[in-house]
Amino acid sequence: MPQNLELKVRVKSHRRFLTCLKNNNIPFVSQLNQKDIYFTYDRGLLKLRIENGKYSLIKYKRNESGKRWSKYQILNLVGVDPYDYLKDILRTESVVEKKRLLYIYKNTRIHLDKVKRLGYFIELETVLTGNKKEATQEFNFIVELLKLRDEEELRCSYKNLIDSLYDTD
Repeated sequence: MPQNLELKVRVKSHRRFLTCLKNNNIPFVSQLNQKDIYFTYDRGLLKLRIENGKYSLIKYKRNESGKRWSKYQILNLVGVDPYDYLKDILRTESVVEKKRLLYIYKNTRIHLDKVKRLGYFIELETVLTGNKKEATQEFNFIVELLKLRDEEELRCSYKNLIDSLYDTD
């Protein structure tokens, strides 16, 4: 199962990060309009991602303590909207909508996210392609380049943040 190392931080805006990425010639790949529909799943997280009109079913399990390594699987779906099928067999828990600017440095995806109802975030995902030491070095390089050590790390998914908006306890 593929793995990646993750970091998520809330920021006030993307302005300084956009400047840093441009000044360091880190290529912009695309803008992604994403809607993630989370389903009840007792062994991690399961979501249907609708991204620029394409559908993927993603399941993942994240280590919430220590370094944030995640194991994930992606099933790309084609054809009609699979939500009509899935909603009859799975319980929907949350919906997260975001606009994502995607930059890539080697094996690290740099996401500048604007999440509906939550605000601005930076998310890093370094995909493990060799060994964990090399992946960690690349990840740490980007963290230092973007000066993310000064930001408060969020150790949860956007799903958890959206759910907390509706928590009445």
